[in-house]
Amino acid sequence: MSMQPAVEAYTVQDYLQWEGDWELIHGQPVAMVPSPSFDHQQLSAAVFRQLDESLDDCPHCQAVFEIDVEFAQDTVVRPDVLVICYQPEGERLTRAPDLIFEVISPKTTRRDEVVKFDLYRTEGVPHYVLVYPQAKKAKVWRLVEGEYRKVGDFHDETHCFELSKCAFDFDFSRLWKRKGGQA
Repeated sequence: MSMQPAVEAYTVQDYLQWEGDWELIHGQPVAMVPSPSFDHQQLSAAVFRQLDESLDDCPHCQAVFEIDVEFAQDTVVRPDVLVICYQPEGERLTRAPDLIFEVISPKTTRRDEVVKFDLYRTEGVPHYVLVYPQAKKAKVWRLVEGEYRKVGDFHDETHCFELSKCAFDFDFSRLWKRKGGQA
């Protein structure tokens, strides 16, 4: 008889009772890192601000900042910034967003590049963007026939995101600008 360690699996109902900041990926709890750094927050805010402004004229789509997305009874994640092109039913998001931005932190790199990359692909998120603050670049991925294909690396370029209900240009150079005109 083989002795394999028991692996506990949790559900959204368990997740809703936990204290602190967690994500739940395929039944496994994942502790969120402590409050993001100032630079991480500033970059996330710059992404949100530009998305929010870009969607001003779209009656269907909206930018959202750090909200739980419940993909299944055993999977809840909290992307940094996302865009939905539907009206949520209830208090939580339970459908895939059209676009997700994750700002890479040293402690979350593997989770964002591997675990969430695969999760978002499987869940059908059409556009996934990984933002690298230190390198001042973003990697843009687009879902094509169930697989993510790299659109490119962006530093000071503009990219047109074509969502399910609208399209808009996103100027990546704006992410690296700081108050006082310093990059």
